[in-house]
Amino acid sequence: MRMTSRIAACALVLLAALPPAAHGLDLRPQIDPLARPLLEDGLVVGLVVGIVQDGQTQVIAYGETAKGSGIAPRGDTVYEIGSISKVFTSVLLASMVLEGRMKLDDPVQKYLPASVRVPVANGTPITLEHLATQSSGLPRMPDNFAPADASNPYADYSVAEMYAFLNGHALRRPPGRYEYSNYAMGLLGHVLALQAGETYEELLIERIAAPLGMRDTRVTLDVGQRRRLAPPYDASLRPERNWDFQALVGAGGIRSTCDDLLRFVEANLAADGQPLAQALQLAQRKRDAVKGGPAMGLGWHIAEDGVSLWHNGMTGGYHGWIAVAPGRGVGVVVLANTATMRVSELGNQVARVALGLDAAPLRRHRAIDVDPAVLAPFAGSYAVTPKFILTVTVEDGKLMVQATGQEKFQVFAESKTEYFYKVVDAQISFVPGSDGKTDKLILHQGGRDLEAVRQE
Repeated sequence: MRMTSRIAACALVLLAALPPAAHGLDLRPQIDPLARPLLEDGLVVGLVVGIVQDGQTQVIAYGETAKGSGIAPRGDTVYEIGSISKVFTSVLLASMVLEGRMKLDDPVQKYLPASVRVPVANGTPITLEHLATQSSGLPRMPDNFAPADASNPYADYSVAEMYAFLNGHALRRPPGRYEYSNYAMGLLGHVLALQAGETYEELLIERIAAPLGMRDTRVTLDVGQRRRLAPPYDASLRPERNWDFQALVGAGGIRSTCDDLLRFVEANLAADGQPLAQALQLAQRKRDAVKGGPAMGLGWHIAEDGVSLWHNGMTGGYHGWIAVAPGRGVGVVVLANTATMRVSELGNQVARVALGLDAAPLRRHRAIDVDPAVLAPFAGSYAVTPKFILTVTVEDGKLMVQATGQEKFQVFAESKTEYFYKVVDAQISFVPGSDGKTDKLILHQGGRDLEAVRQE
């Protein structure tokens, strides 16, 4: 998909919502070369970058709030933040633990109705800490998750369905090993609300948003906030729908702004001894009990440098990134109204800039047009492993790839045999056999080249 010249021109609009000179911080010369390619290559409609460095802040906006509008986003533009919500849910847990209302090693069963049975493996119960550190052993999504509307998938998943899944589920192994789960964090948000006798949103506002002056951090938007909500787009820049949440709201149901999230970042960098600051620090603390995968705080992923903590989030039409380095006085926020993991790649590089490290420009790929007849021989199923299959289809002249247990995404041609994703930094090479038929493909991702053989 190629941008028209009008959209491309609008995409290069830059707006600093807070003039850098007012705060003495100006990292835009280093960030522009990292962010601009996302606009120039048609990977995002618009995005906002926020930085905190040694008590100074800067907000830089790129692109448009809506395709063709020519209106740049601002620090108060509202976005869905997806799984960044998990950090907020975990801070709520830390807050209630410090008040003595809950304990991290409490079994989840303690806070649910007697009619609900939380599964146990080898005599080890799932605790609140397991939920908050992605080590519960619960799956990413429950097997009774069947959205009535795939474009708004969480809207109709109810508490009754959440309970029904627990009652019928058997853990594959004891808790304690990292395994990312939207369901587990949604369950944690539900348990916290039950214990507090409030809705999740009331708890969020009371314990985090109101104390920090985060007036636009909400689950449900008012009229004014909805006017400032950037419309959602998928990775191909097609309009998407906003997502709504019921039972699993704690996993990804929060909306916010760059300005608000910078307030949250600043609070994570402070050490004023106030109850909320103590909860934020408790959430940041590394949890040694988590085996496998990345190091974890409560909700936070801890980077390999051991200095910074991060989380990203994606819904159907948005992607966000947040990172803090408390020992360095640095924090970064990136929000976009386009669902692509390339935003996380940008966030990681912006964090490096803010930390005074070298940053690498994002890899760029140029899409070309190919005859649909070229795509037809690629259709089929290709096995990376017996349990991980890439299914390739041609739909409306587009090449689509779906990995086992994942969504279906379009891939774009760089040549007749080389294709790339826009939603994530990954590429596919199709390898023809001696008879001209495509015998295998190679998935290039994360520095690895994974061969997948066609299945008859």
